[in-house]
Parts: sequence; structure tokens; C-alpha cells
Amino acid sequence: MAIDLAEHLFSRLGELRYVPTAKRIRALVAGEPVADTRAALLVWQPKRVVPLYAVPEADLRGELVPGETAAAGRAGDGGMLGARPVLAVGDFHLHGTPGEELVLRAGDRAIAAFRPEDPALAGYVILDFDGLDTWLEEDEEVVAHPRDPFHRVDVRRSTRHVRIERDGVVLADTTAPRLVFETHLPTRYYLPREDVREDLLRPSDTQTACAYKGGATYYSAVIGDRVVPDLAWVYEDPLPDAAELRGLVAFFDERVDLTVDGDRRERPVTPWSRAD
Repeated sequence: MAIDLAEHLFSRLGELRYVPTAKRIRALVAGEPVADTRAALLVWQPKRVVPLYAVPEADLRGELVPGETAAAGRAGDGGMLGARPVLAVGDFHLHGTPGEELVLRAGDRAIAAFRPEDPALAGYVILDFDGLDTWLEEDEEVVAHPRDPFHRVDVRRSTRHVRIERDGVVLADTTAPRLVFETHLPTRYYLPREDVREDLLRPSDTQTACAYKGGATYYSAVIGDRVVPDLAWVYEDPLPDAAELRGLVAFFDERVDLTVDGDRRERPVTPWSRAD
């Protein structure tokens, strides 16, 4: 019997998953390596949709000592992706699998680490990605989190008619969008600035980073006498794989009314479906 592959992969979301990587992985503090390995694993803890690096203990440069015990992740931490609860990307200390909390001491730095009990990961330690200054795959820096080898980001030019509204106010209207098809996420519509009501947008202090697209800057929308925070974003200097998105404006479909070719779309449910 045929299976829906996306559904099959999502059915494993609650399990501990891993895959070896052939890339040399290095983690640096103040320019000095505290991990340098050619035998790293990419590990997805339960309810995580992005991986972390697990490094053989023998390839760590520093002292591993016991750390504080943290509570296992709860179903609601991080939000929902469709009908499934997921954990937030950045909260390292929420673990959905048994193991030992550790600290890697390297010079004057204390880096959070976790040793899973699962025998398939024996001898490995998962490191807090945000606790290191720099991560390198071979000689290329990795930002935000490790790249998922099963994750794609496809950018396609389109002539679909895309209209964005919020509370009855039109924020954008274009027939020249770029559509971004990203694994497990709703289709995103990146729009030319000339087709966006930039007079209704105000720069925000918020900045985020995507492992596949780079650093994003955010804009809030002024709707009447109300400011809707961080409703849109732009990649002004994207990573090479997302160069086509440079300077284009995208809106959170979760928080606007999107019409494509005259068809009003339902707002998707993701961790960004927060109340304004």
C-alpha cells in the first residue's frame, strides 16, 4: 500500500532520530576549537523539527562535568505545526528523551551539553548550538542551527496573483511573487517592494537567522491606529542558496489574509501563529 511520505516522516516526530554526516564539524569559542570531528551525528530529539550536532566525546577539547537537571519537554512547548506539537528551536534544556545534563568547560566558558541514554548514541554528546561562538561544516560557517539533509528550500518565480490584507487593509498586491517551498512549512510568498504598501510598514528591532536563507530584518504594520508587530520580514543579504530572495518582502501567512488567484487561503498553524 502506498504511503504519504510527508505523513510518514511526521509520524516519527515523537521519537529520537539521528543520521551520520560525512562533513567535518568544528565548534569554536573565541576562535579556538572545542570540538573537531569527522564522525558527527545530526540528532533530532523528540518533537524537534531541526537537528543538533552530536559529537564523539573523544573529539571534545575541554572537561565534561555534571550539569543541572532540566525537565523534559512538554507537549505545548514551542507551539504547533499543523496538528502536531513541536518544541522551540532555541531552548536546549527541554529534552524529550532520557539522558544526562552536562557542562563542557573550555577555558572560561561553560557550554551546555547532553548525553542521551539511547545505546545508538553511546559515546556521543549533544552540544548546545547557541552556546558556541562559531560552527563550521568543513570551512563554511553554519548559522542558526545545523542544516537538515532532508530539508529543501526551493524558490520559484511565479505570475500568480497574490494579495495580502490585514483587518481589511491591503498591504500588498502583485502578479510577480517568488514562491518558497520549504519542507514542512507553508508556502511563503516573497513580494517585490514596489507591490507592497511600504508606507504602512515600520522597521522593527527584531532580527532572526535561518540556516538556509540567512539573517532577516523585520517590519511592523500600521493598521489605522494600531501597530501589528513583526508582521513582515526581508532578507537584505541572504545566503547564496537564497540569493533570489534579496530585498523581497514576505508576510506571516499565519497572521494576514492571503488571497492567491482569487482564492482566500486559510491561515496555517505553525509556531508563528501567535496572537498579536
